Amino acid sequence: MVQHIPCVVTKQLCPVSHLQIRNRHLLFRKRPNRGDGMIAGQGGRIGDAELTRRRLLAIGGGLLAAACTTHGSGADVLTDDTGLRAIVRGRVLLPGDAGFDHARTPWNLTVDQSVRAVVELADADDAPALIRYAREAGRALTVQPNGHNPSHAVDGTILVRTNRLNEVQIDPGTRIARVGAGVNWGQVQAAASPHGLTGVAGSSPVVGVTGYTLGGGLSWFARRFGWASDSATAFDIVDADGRARRVTASSEPDLFWALRGGGGDYALVTALEFTLYPVPALYGGKMLWPIDRAARVMAAFREITANAPDELTVWFSLLRMDGAPPMVGIDTTYLGDATTAQALLGAFDGIDGRMVDSRRPMTTAELGTIVGEPTAPSSIRSHVELLDGLTDVDVEALLTTSMEPLGAIQIRHLGGAIARQSDSSPGAVAAPYYISFIGGQPTPEAAAANENRIQLYLGALDRSRGRRTPLTLLSPTQAAIDAFDPGTLHRLRGVKSSVDPTGVFRSNFPVLDQAAGR
Repeated sequence: MVQHIPCVVTKQLCPVSHLQIRNRHLLFRKRPNRGDGMIAGQGGRIGDAELTRRRLLAIGGGLLAAACTTHGSGADVLTDDTGLRAIVRGRVLLPGDAGFDHARTPWNLTVDQSVRAVVELADADDAPALIRYAREAGRALTVQPNGHNPSHAVDGTILVRTNRLNEVQIDPGTRIARVGAGVNWGQVQAAASPHGLTGVAGSSPVVGVTGYTLGGGLSWFARRFGWASDSATAFDIVDADGRARRVTASSEPDLFWALRGGGGDYALVTALEFTLYPVPALYGGKMLWPIDRAARVMAAFREITANAPDELTVWFSLLRMDGAPPMVGIDTTYLGDATTAQALLGAFDGIDGRMVDSRRPMTTAELGTIVGEPTAPSSIRSHVELLDGLTDVDVEALLTTSMEPLGAIQIRHLGGAIARQSDSSPGAVAAPYYISFIGGQPTPEAAAANENRIQLYLGALDRSRGRRTPLTLLSPTQAAIDAFDPGTLHRLRGVKSSVDPTGVFRSNFPVLDQAAGR
């Protein structure tokens, strides 16, 4: 039987079936008080009755949304997602709501994420109902803990924030960390450091662990321990059918492989488990010289990185910062004692005129202080590429070409465990370095100037360019095809088609983005 009810969106009478009317009634029932059912630190656990109710809400919400349409060109067009507020306990923001623009804003302010809605999950139990809603209503979900590495591929999706999934558990005995999908590296390192342990953490403490690991994750300690994704041991997910599952190497090897560095296209990850590593001692810090020492610093950098042990990581930078003269810098860490580290880095100590030297024994919780990367969103243009070498011709081009208007050019030493066999999606990387170009671009004119300068450098480095960018470092103008070799991308696409055939999930860099195939 078909009846007509007033649609809260169009203010018109919309046809709905008896089933839809019944489910609409469910949308507005008062929720039971769960009281003692709440579990401290987990945001609440719901019982079977509540799960059943929310499954109905997800299905009913999707059907109701589909019923409330405008008609044009012979096709139904979905118009609104107000039904989201009835199916999740977390915050839902729609266009026009106070706070919507702030909530949809990514880390890189040059990307305007034009999304349909923003859902901040109250806890992991919110995810199944949200996914069923999306599937029934024909929506795609983009999951971002805090919005690093955004792209325009998310336009038109429901943006899912997982920042409330902030559980951190450290088991010193097994050296396993379990973290919720909203946890950042600063939280993990602070919890692991008192036990003499570390994760395979990046240079910024505010980067989310889950997104970083799903993208592979290149760490200060990658030369010793490999990709961050190599250390992942289990994923708690909610799949495209709204089912909660635990994925391991033995339970679902193909999906496990894809989640370890293949991006966020396959499921909604609610928690992650990974191996921690003992750190008896750590030495690290920054050195800065005037720009006229750049050639000598580069020579020492090439000498040291040619024979560096896996425990030593060294990064070279050319810097232009507001209010300061141009400088050349070295950032470094060593997994070991200060005496050995100083001996390994001795070539830098022979360069006079050093303005800053912050090297010292440190805890793993202090990693984020070395580079001092921004902790707030900003408008930037960045481009990263692997380098198959660093020749005399490359060095001359880098040191004699004006970097203006760019703010930084950095070369990071890879090799070690990164170059060896890996059973996660990023695989082994033979390139010994990667180079990054970074510039602020608050205006279109600044964007054009940055792009021109980056292309000038890439042209000069043409013979050494690897023409591949790690997934975790892709810029908004790139795609998954820029991160993976054809064989790996083909396998990832196969996993995507198998586990999410209707496209419920859309990552920042979708593996099925055929338009990006070049």
